[in-house]
Amino acid sequence: MNSVIRPLEAMSAAGPEPLPGSAGALEAIRELVRADLEAVDAAIRSGLKSVVPLVDQIAEHIIAGGGKRLRPLLVVLAGRACRAGSAVGGAAGSAAHIQAAAFIEFIHTATLLHDDVVDMSALRRGRDTANEVFGNQASVLVGDFVYSRAFQMMAAVRSQRVIEIMAEATNIIAEGEVLQLMNARDPGTTEQRYLEVIHRKTAQLFQAGAEVAAVVSDATPDMQRALARYGKHLGTAYQLIDDVLDYQSDPQTRGKNLGDDLAEGKPTLPLIHALRSGDPEIAAVIRAAIVGGGREQLGAILAAIESTGGLEYTARLAQSEADQALAALAALPVTPFRTGLAALARFAIERKH
Repeated sequence: MNSVIRPLEAMSAAGPEPLPGSAGALEAIRELVRADLEAVDAAIRSGLKSVVPLVDQIAEHIIAGGGKRLRPLLVVLAGRACRAGSAVGGAAGSAAHIQAAAFIEFIHTATLLHDDVVDMSALRRGRDTANEVFGNQASVLVGDFVYSRAFQMMAAVRSQRVIEIMAEATNIIAEGEVLQLMNARDPGTTEQRYLEVIHRKTAQLFQAGAEVAAVVSDATPDMQRALARYGKHLGTAYQLIDDVLDYQSDPQTRGKNLGDDLAEGKPTLPLIHALRSGDPEIAAVIRAAIVGGGREQLGAILAAIESTGGLEYTARLAQSEADQALAALAALPVTPFRTGLAALARFAIERKH
């Protein structure tokens, strides 16, 4: 199946600076804040240390799993963008930004540990999941440890506003998890219900990370609100493309099997669009696949999604979200770090895994 993800045009609202292309874009963005990211990695390793050996073992398994670390990257870029005039690639950012980037990643990690148990996943990023290696009980309990460690790090920042943002975000994320569970194996799931899940489950943490970065930078209220909007739309675009890639990407590259969402009975937008746009025969096949889960009908489902334009429809919505993320950046001064944030929006919709 050919890729349906269209290149994102540079928007005038994001300023005159050029946006790097998708090839090597993420590494180019990281290079802007290399020293900061190294400090974040050190904070993550330090924060995951425990006197309990099993916690250390699972923590090492998590760290070795790698990942894009987009959320910490977002936090340090947003912090640098608020502190206009910082030297590109210079000394590491403030301690508050490093801690914020680490605790945002910890919240994300804890949700992944719990998600993999709920979804009974055995593979993530091409490696065995923690629950597959250490069992469900250990994975859930270490997820709780990572959550609580995140809040210890939040408290160390000594900002009431940061605590308020993160307390609300984690509550909204938990509600999103429950809403997703309610939608599972339900062919009546609407586009609105689907979008509510991704706004809560995925976009909320991007939004919180960007807003916290602005708060600890003492940015103006307008800049704080602008970065919160940027994070929300970036996170939504990122998840929409994730749902496209579930039916399109190379499993070896992505580290996940094609049709994982279908196997778990998750009605994501490509499937919802195909269900409402296809003829009665196609609709019946899709409903049965959602209710029953599994990949037995994957070939027929892929054909239905392709014939109804489900991937194109989802990619267009992702592009719209990325456009809105770019527009929000107009409130920030023009710096290389704002360029990096704009490029991150482009990467979110152009990536192949």
